[in-house]
Amino acid sequence: MIRSSKNKEGQQKKSENQKLSVVHDSSKSSEDMEPNIRPSNIDEVIGRKTEKEAINMMIKSAKKRGDSVDHILFYGPPGLGKTTFANAIAREIGSSLHVTSGPAIERQGDLAAILTNLGHNDVLFVDEIHRLSRGVEETLYPAMEDGVLDIVVGKGPSAKTIRLSLNPFTLIGATTNIGKLSPPMRDRFGLVQRLDYFEESDILKILERAVVVWDMNFEKDALNEIAKRSRGTARVSLRLLRRVRDYYENSDIKESLVSKKVALEALELLGIDGFGFEDVDRMIIETIWQYYEGGPVGVSTLAAAISEEESTLTDVYEPFLMKSGFLQRTSRGRVLTEKAINYIMQKGGEV
Repeated sequence: MIRSSKNKEGQQKKSENQKLSVVHDSSKSSEDMEPNIRPSNIDEVIGRKTEKEAINMMIKSAKKRGDSVDHILFYGPPGLGKTTFANAIAREIGSSLHVTSGPAIERQGDLAAILTNLGHNDVLFVDEIHRLSRGVEETLYPAMEDGVLDIVVGKGPSAKTIRLSLNPFTLIGATTNIGKLSPPMRDRFGLVQRLDYFEESDILKILERAVVVWDMNFEKDALNEIAKRSRGTARVSLRLLRRVRDYYENSDIKESLVSKKVALEALELLGIDGFGFEDVDRMIIETIWQYYEGGPVGVSTLAAAISEEESTLTDVYEPFLMKSGFLQRTSRGRVLTEKAINYIMQKGGEV
């Protein structure tokens, strides 16, 4: 059984976290207002052993030299800890974290305002960095390499370039599609790290930490069921944890904690099966099986058949189906695997 426990150490960490300056572009939702479960340093990040070793090496080396930490790029599917790493790095070096996103920086002036407001060794986190415009990217190059900002004043023959010196800073970029990031931008990062899906055991640790911080009472077997269906993604696991809590709180269940039975009922209501598949995952499998005899089928055809955007299909659903061993990409299109066919047969030919 996992029960919540509050102590002075937790209150002290909360106080320290509040000292960290974080600038967001969007307003917080009610769920964001719950106590922050993000780790306060690199070592507290769950899993990611190789990534943590590389980042710790960079931070310790930079501290010895008295320099800012070199720029870091994280890429991989959404919800795997890119923002978490940015928070942990900022806290580790004792600097403020400024958060923005590629689409939010529309003009070169927007970027200039952000860069000139950075303090010494601050961390700038840019989510969806591949969506920066070419003009903004080119403004960022000298800032990353030489710590300067070139501003053009005026137009035509009378235009002048003013070069401003910036405080040393660390840029942390995050992208779900590294292929859309231009090579000149990608090459300016001192460390490029791919974040893969979490192991189920690591997801369980994330959930155990969350129920303590969020003051929830769950049986460990209930957390195991959530972890099993979390698609190897921390963000999904926390979303499911909240929804199971909602189901428990809005039912007539008189148990003092969330049991495995309650968790399974909630997950069934949400349409999450034992593989972590949602309605769209099952629709993809069923469509390829029923209408295209198991494949191959082109991605544009498949996207049209299930009424989803092609980018949503390739970026959100396909990676997990492929990792689970249910789908293959071939030169001729998408094909169901033997594992997927067995899954269909076990359900009587229908998903």
